[in-house]
Amino acid sequence: MAALCLRKLIHQATRNETSCINKYFDIPLTQTMQKTTFSQALMVMAGAKRRLMFVPTKSFCTTGEAEKKPEGKKKPPNAQKTFGSIGRKIPQRILHVISENGDSLGNMHRGDVIRLMNDRDLKLVPLRENEEPPVYRLMTGKQIHEEQLKRREKQKASSKAGPVQLKELTFSAAIAKHDLETKIRQIQQWIDKKHHVRISVQQRNVADGPEKMLALFDQIVATMPEKATYLSQPRVVKEGKSTCVLRHMSDKEASEYRKMEKEKQTDILKEEHGNQTTESSELQ
Repeated sequence: MAALCLRKLIHQATRNETSCINKYFDIPLTQTMQKTTFSQALMVMAGAKRRLMFVPTKSFCTTGEAEKKPEGKKKPPNAQKTFGSIGRKIPQRILHVISENGDSLGNMHRGDVIRLMNDRDLKLVPLRENEEPPVYRLMTGKQIHEEQLKRREKQKASSKAGPVQLKELTFSAAIAKHDLETKIRQIQQWIDKKHHVRISVQQRNVADGPEKMLALFDQIVATMPEKATYLSQPRVVKEGKSTCVLRHMSDKEASEYRKMEKEKQTDILKEEHGNQTTESSELQ
């Protein structure tokens, strides 16, 4: 009974698929199954299923376009190149060469550069490869190592510094002395953190002119020698209001400031010494 039911199901399934099978394989499956036994019918169905199996294949393209190869990981455009020697594989023929002492040797052929490297036991480091001709420098191993250490320290310092913030402070030109000292201490704290500080001073009595407001800015900067300087000079924004922006001095600016102050003190001492000499000569 079970075999009879299974045979009816197979007959019904094959009847629905006969048209498709005959179309592609020209196999009269229904007639064959009617003349075969049950086991043979199962074998025929299995063979038909195998013949109807779809095999995935690559699509054929007649446009002649080559298959794109998977590209490796690209470096970001703003990635910095490592500072160091390029060895003796110099891609350019003509180079502008700087000696290990910082002197310009002019344009040289790469063969002459390699000969010079061998004679002096030096290494070649690219400085500005995008120029025409590209600029390279001859350096010793010790010089390269020291420069790499400097760049690492500079990179660490810049990463720790973080983005520059702009702080703002507004007060009146008639501010009391104690309140002004409190404001200056706040400005000093911001300057020590390398922030920019915008100071706005308002003046009620417009008839007095902006001189009092501008003098107040110089007074604030004078309390922070070797630290604060103007990012934007004091200016009158509108009638009765002036503003400026302060920033922290760079190391170079601080050294120049100390040098100028030292020269001023020297000139003052010379002037005082000259006055004393004049007075003593007059007394004699």
